Amino acid sequence: MKPIKQELPDRRKFLYGLGSSIGAIAFSNLLAAENTLTSLDVPKLQPQPMLTAKAKSCIFLTMEGGPSHIDTFDPKSKLTELHLKKFERTGQQFSAMSQGNRYFVQSPFSSRKVGKSGADISSPFVHLPNVADDICWYRGCQADSVDHPTAMYHLNTGNKFGGDPAIGSWVTYGLGTLNQNLPSFVVLPEVAYPQGGAGNWSNGFLPSNLQGTPLRSVGSPILDLYPPDYINRSHQRQSLDLLRFFNHQHQQQNKNHDELSARMESYELAFRMQMEVPDIIDLDQESDATKQLYGIDQTHSNNFGRKCLLARRLVEQGVRFVQIYSGGWDSHDYLERAHGSLIRSIDQPIAGLITDLKQRGMLDETLIVWSGEFGRSPDNGIRGGGIAYGRDHNAEAMPIWLAGGGVKAGHIVGQTDDIGEKAVEVVHPMKDLHVTLLRLLGLDDNKLTYFHGGRFKQLSQTGGTVIDELIG
Repeated sequence: MKPIKQELPDRRKFLYGLGSSIGAIAFSNLLAAENTLTSLDVPKLQPQPMLTAKAKSCIFLTMEGGPSHIDTFDPKSKLTELHLKKFERTGQQFSAMSQGNRYFVQSPFSSRKVGKSGADISSPFVHLPNVADDICWYRGCQADSVDHPTAMYHLNTGNKFGGDPAIGSWVTYGLGTLNQNLPSFVVLPEVAYPQGGAGNWSNGFLPSNLQGTPLRSVGSPILDLYPPDYINRSHQRQSLDLLRFFNHQHQQQNKNHDELSARMESYELAFRMQMEVPDIIDLDQESDATKQLYGIDQTHSNNFGRKCLLARRLVEQGVRFVQIYSGGWDSHDYLERAHGSLIRSIDQPIAGLITDLKQRGMLDETLIVWSGEFGRSPDNGIRGGGIAYGRDHNAEAMPIWLAGGGVKAGHIVGQTDDIGEKAVEVVHPMKDLHVTLLRLLGLDDNKLTYFHGGRFKQLSQTGGTVIDELIG
């Protein structure tokens, strides 16, 4: 009878079998003799700008659904005389609503000129005119798609088919982080994610620790962020240290698996965030006057106001890129009701954000961008009358404005035609806007590259041109 062969467990299996407490003791002795631990693949602590720039961080205000430039910041008086006359779309851009009878539609809102630039702002905006001279209004941008998911992907990643890194990931990749206790790229979404979902803040082919981290402005900021009550921070720390040691051993044998480092850093970041995030999201630390400035005391603006105030607190603590979503701008009908309500919800919070940053001396180093995925057409896309007037999708003209961070404040750049159908002056595709935003943050799109799939890739995909007219 042959003796039964019993294999001795390796060090990893042996320590796992001992249990976490004894294993942690054993680990401390092993670590003392282990001098080969390398740093994890984490964002660089110190900023590494390629170019001289004022902006150190960005707050991107994303109006999901396609806000109408005609009914916000680019009014067209010509539509008053054309109201309800037959409209036929020209060009190559079509949408799902392009069939059937179509009519020119005048804006349900009046507008007035404000600030030194004489910028046009529609009547539902009550507070934004107060900061008009801090804003650069851009009317020349064009999108690449009239479909919401592809247009959202293109706005956020430069690739309308998705899968590529979000602009916030690129910014973090290029500049590093200023606070390793917080994510460098934070997203403040609606309860319902935008079309395209979390792909809008994906890291794509960049290291996974560069993806956007969604936070909630009310309640627990991140679901499952905190451990059960019976696990204290000492236990967590011992477990993470032990896990890190074993994973390092594994990584030494599998050096091409970069995902492991990123995953470990995500564990470490979550551990650090447990201490930092609750303090950041505690808006009760702010004065009543500050909360009133953002419209947090008003029912219609409370939600977006909390997001804007949280965004200021995040960039104040070194977060590089904060993206705030406002959904519901897809107004094919009931334009007056829908846009009117949405404008009311964002008006005071955005004006409050600009005012607050300016008062704190932070506006020059914070780039603010306001944009949807495309604009809207001068016609009624579905219905022909009454309060159901709306507008169709339009990729050839869209509303965008920028503030702070070295932009040419108090200027209007570009122009659309007399009915708001197409941009006709200082016309640029979305990729040029992306390149310009990177430039304002001290990054060069041609140098901010990452080798993937056999070539060096960049945010603009194929290179773009800086829109110099937007830079002060």
